[in-house]
Amino acid sequence: MRAQVSVILPVHNAEPWLDECLRSVLQQDFEGSMELSVFNDASKDKSMAIIEKWKVKLEGSGILVVIGGHDSPSPKGVGYSKNQAIAQSSGSYLCFLDSDDVMMPQRVRLQLEAAVGHPTSIIGCQVRREPPDSTERYTRWINQLAPEQLLTQVFTSNGPTVVMPTWFCSRAWFSHVGPFDEGGQGVPEDLLLFYNHLRKGGGVRRVDQSLLLYRYHPSAATHSVLEATIWTHRVRFLEERALPHWATFTIWNAGKQGRRLYRSLTAGARHKVVAFCDVDENKIKKGFYCYEDSQERPKPRVPILHFRAARPPFVICVKLDLTGGAFEDNLRSLHLQEGRDFLHFS
Repeated sequence: MRAQVSVILPVHNAEPWLDECLRSVLQQDFEGSMELSVFNDASKDKSMAIIEKWKVKLEGSGILVVIGGHDSPSPKGVGYSKNQAIAQSSGSYLCFLDSDDVMMPQRVRLQLEAAVGHPTSIIGCQVRREPPDSTERYTRWINQLAPEQLLTQVFTSNGPTVVMPTWFCSRAWFSHVGPFDEGGQGVPEDLLLFYNHLRKGGGVRRVDQSLLLYRYHPSAATHSVLEATIWTHRVRFLEERALPHWATFTIWNAGKQGRRLYRSLTAGARHKVVAFCDVDENKIKKGFYCYEDSQERPKPRVPILHFRAARPPFVICVKLDLTGGAFEDNLRSLHLQEGRDFLHFS
């Protein structure tokens, strides 16, 4: 029999957290049919014994448990594990869960309600971070983005605007946009799938309740992805999705991040940059930025202007929530529309 919802749980050496994670599956208040699909990616700890113990409890409560996995010497990665867990599951809807996280009892019920009404969207939710002070700016960003910013802020270094362990979507839609990249360690498989979802016209929605305890710890798989890898994917996605709509644009930040973006662009996109803008008088006084590594002759010289003298649209390379509100006040003073007149990239 096909379940309504499959909880997709990849596991690799998750012994410290699995009891709490699996208890949260058991405690869901959802009254429809639900299954748990676990894929064990070469765990060398007691993860499998914990899963087998919980299988009895979960099936005793009417939650079918499907277990797959392999015991090769080394893991095949999160993308592979998620794809396998999805392939062996039967649910019409997929609820993603990481083995170190904890669902609130109403998560499946509330996200299913949202997903039924939005069949081509990824549904996320707000989170509570553990430990609470581990990533304060990032957690604020996840929880406080306005509905329209879930689509306009997809280019930032924060990654997907709804965080992957909160994802919930229909199997039919996942089949259309997936599977996850299986390149293994060092591949940002969540980001790549999220970009593909957006390319195919997918929506992004968030249930505005905290439905997941989202753990931060040094061994999390996220830390295996190099910033430079993510940067390259982000620049290419910006060039593909946003820059074709603009004949010219200004990079807001004449400092390190702005110049790095300029240098990372393809030649065609670089030619669209009419200026850098900033508030730093020392940078503005220089008058221009010369791209010394360019093969072009003469070398490109891009003007550096005060932000009030610059013209939109802007690609903003200033990190949000870091200047005590000064940057945000400057941006608001220009009365621009996010998405049309500016995009955040940092």
